[in-house]
Amino acid sequence: MTTFIQLHLLTAYAPSNLNRDDLGRPKTAKMGNTDRLRISSQSLKRAWRTSDYFYQSLSDNIGIRSRRFARDWVYKNMLDQGISEKIAKASAIKIAAQFGKLKNEKSPKDPLDNLEIEQLVHISSNEKQVINQLVEVLINENREPTDAEVKLLRKENSSVDIALFGRMLADSPAFNVEAACQVSHALGVSTVTIEDDFFTAVDDLNKNEEDAGSGHLGERGFASALFYTYICISRDLLLENLNGDEALVEKTLKALTESATKVAPTGMQNSFASRAYTSYLLIEKGAQQPRSLAVAYFNPIRSDDMVNDAIARLEQQLDKFDKVYGQCADNRYILNTETGEGTLTAALDFVAQK
Repeated sequence: MTTFIQLHLLTAYAPSNLNRDDLGRPKTAKMGNTDRLRISSQSLKRAWRTSDYFYQSLSDNIGIRSRRFARDWVYKNMLDQGISEKIAKASAIKIAAQFGKLKNEKSPKDPLDNLEIEQLVHISSNEKQVINQLVEVLINENREPTDAEVKLLRKENSSVDIALFGRMLADSPAFNVEAACQVSHALGVSTVTIEDDFFTAVDDLNKNEEDAGSGHLGERGFASALFYTYICISRDLLLENLNGDEALVEKTLKALTESATKVAPTGMQNSFASRAYTSYLLIEKGAQQPRSLAVAYFNPIRSDDMVNDAIARLEQQLDKFDKVYGQCADNRYILNTETGEGTLTAALDFVAQK
């Protein structure tokens, strides 16, 4: 049976605008008929996979998400090594086409835009390596690649970000990777009101006797919340996606967990410095069908001790499910900064164990 690892996190962010909508306002969602602050799962996953915690232990096993890779890795590299523009461009087009549909703009602002593909694609560390090796051969032999040489997609994968979060190639479905990790949108446990920060910028060379006005006026929305985030990982699928490399699975689980507990999205951090560590982490492991505990917060929390009340709600909901459905996990570990229970080191060891 499949082994699932579930992470439940409560993290409080000070006033901020970590994840914006199309109007530049903090994202929200309706839950229990009230507005809640929201951070999208896409924002969270990008913050985690590009964090120092990933790169410190997994730098050789991280892919690249891009649509301009052929332009930078192939075309520019070949030009820099003295290859003609014609050969460099033809090589970039052939290689890019293996990963997606090429742009075909009739009058692009930049002529090199048509060396890019239309959609972002996740390129594994294995694939990046073979692309670079092929480009080196093409430079040495001053030629374009053959049709056989541009078959660069690989089923074998050692990139942890692709193994965790998946990959979809519409034109080459045989090389798709099913995500082993599911991440919820982080939602505030209380009702939220978005506020506006009106600000001005002053021109340092402005002489007050000539013009006492500001050089710029603006406003930005912000809000604060205690967020509940749920992460579900299929350990078996993660192991399969990483070609049975158990040691890499353990390092990946540790890096993901540490990132989730410590790393905040980067949106407007220079304006708000809203960085936070998770106050409460519940880790569950077992073969039972996974379930979120978000139902604990459909009734928004209204109290002067929101963190402790949110923890109590979560643990009460845990007991309710266990009482009705039976034990919903084989093993659990709790890190609670309010009571001093648990340590991050022990939590990382627990999440990595089979």
